[in-house]
Amino acid sequence: MDDILAVLKERAGRAIGEKVFPGCVVGLIRQDNTTTPVQVLSTSLIVCAGTLEGKVPTNKNTIYDLASITKSIPLATLALALIDEGKLALADEVKTYLPELRNDHGTTIEDLLRYRVTGPQLSSLQFKTFEEIRTHILERGFDGPPGESVYTNLPAFVLGLILERVTGENLPALAHRYFFEPFKMIDTTFSPTVPDTSISTGRHKLMRPDQRIAPTEIVGGVEIKGIVHDESARCFSRAHRAVGHAGLFSTAPDLLKFLEALLNGKLPAVVEGAQKGLGWEVDREWMGSKRRKKTFGKTGFTGTSILCDVERGVGLVILSNRTYPHRPPDNSAINLFRKDIADIVFG
Repeated sequence: MDDILAVLKERAGRAIGEKVFPGCVVGLIRQDNTTTPVQVLSTSLIVCAGTLEGKVPTNKNTIYDLASITKSIPLATLALALIDEGKLALADEVKTYLPELRNDHGTTIEDLLRYRVTGPQLSSLQFKTFEEIRTHILERGFDGPPGESVYTNLPAFVLGLILERVTGENLPALAHRYFFEPFKMIDTTFSPTVPDTSISTGRHKLMRPDQRIAPTEIVGGVEIKGIVHDESARCFSRAHRAVGHAGLFSTAPDLLKFLEALLNGKLPAVVEGAQKGLGWEVDREWMGSKRRKKTFGKTGFTGTSILCDVERGVGLVILSNRTYPHRPPDNSAINLFRKDIADIVFG
C-alpha cells in the first residue's frame, strides 16, 4: 500500500491548507482475499497530518470524538448482534420494550434502525437535565407513523434505551463486552479520561481528559475537549450516562481493528445488516465514485467517517476535528475530502 501513501499525504496536506480541519488521521486496511478463510491476512496503513489545535502534531494514537459514528459503532452493531442472538427482532414493536413511551405509532426496531420516525429535536433540549430529556422524550413520543427515512438523533436515542432495557446493561458495558474487549480496542470509550496523578486526593481518584484528545470546538470562549461535542449527549455525559446517538471516542488503530473483524468474517450478521442499511449508510456520494451498492459506512459531524467494502476487502477510517476552532457553514468541504480519499483508496 506504499504506492498511495504520498497521494494520501498530499491530499490531506491540501485540506489542511484549505482549512478544512487543523489535522487528521487516515487509516486504511486491506484484506488479502487470495488466502483461505483460516489464513486471512490484513495489511494496514495510517497517515497523520497537521495538528490537534495548531500546536501539538497529530499521531496515530490521537483520540477523536466520533460524533454520529456512535449510531453505527456501537449502537446499530449491538442491535444487529442481539437480533442475531434472538434477543431482539426487527419486527418487534418499540412499545414491547418501552411501554411508557407515548405516541409510539406502532414503530418497530427496524423503523428505528432505518430512521423512519421523527419527534422532539434533542439539540433543543440541551439545557435540560438528562432525566428531564429522557422524560420529555418518553412523554412526547413520535410525531406520527413511520414514513420516509429522515436523519435525526431521536431513533438512535430510543434504540439505546431499548438495548439497555433488553440486556440490563448500559451501552458502554455492552459495547466493551461485545466488541472493544474482544478486538482489543483499548482507546475506544465513552469516557476518555485518565487518573490525575498530579493531585493527591486521598481516597478519591480525580480524573482528567486524556491529553491525546483532539478538541472539537470553541464555544463562548470555552474549548470543548474530553467531553462529547453533541449538545444533548453532553448533558448525559456530565451525569456519567451514555446515549446511542453520540459520545464515543476512538483512534484510527482501534477502528481498523473493528474493520478487520468485519472484513475477516467475525461479525457476519453485522455485515449483512449493515449492507442492507440497518443503522448504517449505504452507497452514499461521500463514499466516492467507485463505491459499490453494498459499500457501507457512517459519518460524524465532527469530521469523522468509517467506510467498509467487504467484497473488495477494504476498510477506511478518516478522523478529524473539522469543527475546530469553529464549525464550518456546511459539510461540502469535508464530504469532498471523504470522497477524494475514497477514490484514492478504491482507485
